[in-house]
Amino acid sequence: MISGCDLMVTTNMIKIDSEILKNIKEIAEKDNITETKLINQMLKIALELKRKKENKIPEHLIMNPNRKPDPKLTEELIGSIEVKEDFDTKKAIAEARGIK
Repeated sequence: MISGCDLMVTTNMIKIDSEILKNIKEIAEKDNITETKLINQMLKIALELKRKKENKIPEHLIMNPNRKPDPKLTEELIGSIEVKEDFDTKKAIAEARGIK
């Protein structure tokens, strides 16, 4: 087991480049760990990086990423929309998140 994780032996025929396996073997020997443990650690890191990249807001959606919000502009926007009824922000956020 790797630090509390369950290992699963797969029967899938996964094809891995022989150079990659050679490099993994060298690194595992150097770090004095098993190749399986090294591969699992590398895959875990790669998956975390992939998730972080996918969750990042795309640069083109950010109005101006190189500056801090302008307090004067924010102040001007407050109250700029008029509605007929009072609006409960907390309630709207809770509804959007599915919280009751």
